[in-house]
Amino acid sequence: MDIKNKVALVTGASSGIGAATARKLAAEGVIVGLAARRRDRLDALATEIEGNGGSAIALETDVTDMASCKKAADTLITAHGRIDVLVNNAGLMPLSDIDSFKTDEWQRMVDVNITGVLNVSAAVLPQMIAQKSGHVFNLSSIAGRKVFAGLSVYCATKAAVAALSDGMRMELAPKHNIRVTSIQPGAVKSELYEQISDPGYRKQMDDLAASMTYLEGEDIAAAILFALKAPERMDMSEMFIMPTEQGW
Repeated sequence: MDIKNKVALVTGASSGIGAATARKLAAEGVIVGLAARRRDRLDALATEIEGNGGSAIALETDVTDMASCKKAADTLITAHGRIDVLVNNAGLMPLSDIDSFKTDEWQRMVDVNITGVLNVSAAVLPQMIAQKSGHVFNLSSIAGRKVFAGLSVYCATKAAVAALSDGMRMELAPKHNIRVTSIQPGAVKSELYEQISDPGYRKQMDDLAASMTYLEGEDIAAAILFALKAPERMDMSEMFIMPTEQGW
């Protein structure tokens, strides 16, 4: 499918998978709305994309705030008339054991990883429904398929994203011609690990990074592009993407 001049909104676009996806889509001629909280990084990425011949707009956004999400979507629609692609990528992963009772971290993960996906989807889907087309990508994880010690709450949030994605696909695809894809990566090099406040789990993740070659954000971006460019008759509902060396 030809995606040139399509319009995409990418959350968590200030780093990692989000930034890589924005670059990849822009290189293919997609107009990209860059949504995240760190405006300085968004501005720098937009300047980079524009300098490389692409089109991007920085949209300072807090996915936990419905009004902020609606403002970002409305700004993009006003500027370009439509939204064809949504990449729900914003997420947090502060590891800790349940009996550490880091309830503020639990709540923040629920707010960003689950409510954030719902908020941005609610802001964008009315436009996709009106135009009778669109493609939503929700970033789940291997942690949405299996549970790991220290990631109990994170796993729960990513399992919720996977379930939500399949429900969205069943409800939106037949009725509104909106494709939905759940992206489920294994270990990816990103800033997620910088959020780990537990020193034991932070060391564990550093040791893990030394034991295998992690995926890069560009690898996930390439998978998103592959699913996006598939024929319109085809909805790649799940993509489970693992480092070659990750055997678990």
